[in-house]
Amino acid sequence: MLRVTKLTDYATVVLTVLAARAGEVLSSNELAEQAGLEPPTVSKLLKPLAQAGLVEGLRGVHGGYRLARDAQEITLIEIVEAMEGPLAITECSQDHGQCGIAHQCGVRANWRLINDVVAEALRGVTLAQMLHPLSPSGDGRRRAIAARVATT
Repeated sequence: MLRVTKLTDYATVVLTVLAARAGEVLSSNELAEQAGLEPPTVSKLLKPLAQAGLVEGLRGVHGGYRLARDAQEITLIEIVEAMEGPLAITECSQDHGQCGIAHQCGVRANWRLINDVVAEALRGVTLAQMLHPLSPSGDGRRRAIAARVATT
C-alpha cells in the first residue's frame, strides 16, 4: 500500500492549524492541543518543517511558530518532501536510485512517469485547500486535481 507516514500526516494537521490562524504565533503546546497531538510529537515535527522553510520559529516571551509563507503558497509536495525527502514511489523513481536491476528493467520508465504524475498532483494542492473539507454533506463527491505529464 502506498501511503505517507503518520508524521507527514500529522505535519499536515499542524500546518493546517497554523494556516487557520494565519499570522498568529502559537507555541508548540498550543499547536499540540489544537491539533489533538502529543506535545513531543509536535516538537519533533516542527524541526524539519522549519528546516524546509514552511514554518518559522520566534523566540522570546511571546515566541512560538507561524507559517513562513501564505498557506496558498505552500503545496503538499513541499510538506511530503520536508518530512520524507524527495518523492520516490519506487527505488528507480529517483535519479540516483540503488536498484540492482535498473539496467535491464522494462518498467522503470513507467514508474518514473507515475512518480511524476503523483508529484504533480501534490504540487496542485495547497495548504489553504486542505483547510476545507472535500464534502461537508458527506455525499462522496471529490475535488478534481488536474495532473498531466508530458511525454516525449
